[in-house]
Amino acid sequence: MWCGVIDDQLTGSYIFSQHLTGNIHAKFLQDELPALLENVPVQTRRQMYYQHDGTPSPFSQVVRNYLNFKFPNRWIGRGGAQNWPPQSPDMNPLDYHVWGYIKTMVYGNTLNAREELLQRNLRSARSINNAAVLRKVTSSLVTRVRKRIKADGRHLERFA
Repeated sequence: MWCGVIDDQLTGSYIFSQHLTGNIHAKFLQDELPALLENVPVQTRRQMYYQHDGTPSPFSQVVRNYLNFKFPNRWIGRGGAQNWPPQSPDMNPLDYHVWGYIKTMVYGNTLNAREELLQRNLRSARSINNAAVLRKVTSSLVTRVRKRIKADGRHLERFA
């Protein structure tokens, strides 16, 4: 599943129909992401940074090449133009809030079928799209960065 956090909005809920590889990820970025960002103001799209979560597929050369083209010097992730600490889920709103919330909602009750799993994922993504909550999540990133600097780059979970 893919979704993005832009300011106080959860953008898109896209479910991949197959195992995510670098080529599938690159095709998503090229073919699907523009439609998911249609409601994002043009000025925001021109200035925004694209940040990956911790999945392996974004590190493929084809994905990095595309991001270098589409988001020159404006993407964050392993091998990206912006230096970013490796394995840093405490620095990514998707990792430190969104995915945990979605997992709690999806796996709170027993699943009986794949379709039910997909529907719960989509419902939980829609339910998290609360401006006040997402504003708090994104604003906490600044606090997390400051704490990470103070902790000399160590993970926040270990030094909270």
